Amino acid sequence: MRVRFGRIVLGLVVVVAGAGRAGVAEAQPPAPAAPSGGPAVANPTYTSIPLEIAVNKPAADVWKRIGKYCDIAEWLQIPTGCTITSGKDGELGAVRSVANEILVGKTELSYTYTQPVRNDRPYNMYHGTLEARPVTATMSKIVYTLFYDNSMMADDAAREASRQQRITQFTRAIQNMKTLAEGGTLPPPPTRGRGQQ
Repeated sequence: MRVRFGRIVLGLVVVVAGAGRAGVAEAQPPAPAAPSGGPAVANPTYTSIPLEIAVNKPAADVWKRIGKYCDIAEWLQIPTGCTITSGKDGELGAVRSVANEILVGKTELSYTYTQPVRNDRPYNMYHGTLEARPVTATMSKIVYTLFYDNSMMADDAAREASRQQRITQFTRAIQNMKTLAEGGTLPPPPTRGRGQQ
């Protein structure tokens, strides 16, 4: 009996050791480093801009009014509008004409999008999440969070100027969303300077 037990244990050790080696042999090699001049950023510095505004409507009503993927054209007041260029509106993977943004996440009352990687410029990991968040049965808030890498900007002054420009632009956007959700009419869009969208 003792010899038989020893053979079983020895057999299990050989099988386990062999399986362990097989797992190592099949491991993927590390991904090669990104070529210089490509979209990868060597030392990213991530920043986020969380914005929110109270709305005198239930969250479901707010989302119904401002939460379709191309509603951005109305509340961001984009003169060229917005169309779905790939996929289906509201489904993961849908691409809208606004900066070719891709829908990468969604819930009943939110969505998250990103901008695509481009080989001719560093990738800034730009993502945005828009949400209608219930507060009470009759009140909600719109929460808009931007996330991106600002390391490719020249210096801290340039990073802060870019951040303030985004805060101004998207504060106006959430104010417009509130106006629309509460049944109001938007004011005329601001005068756009050269190079602005």
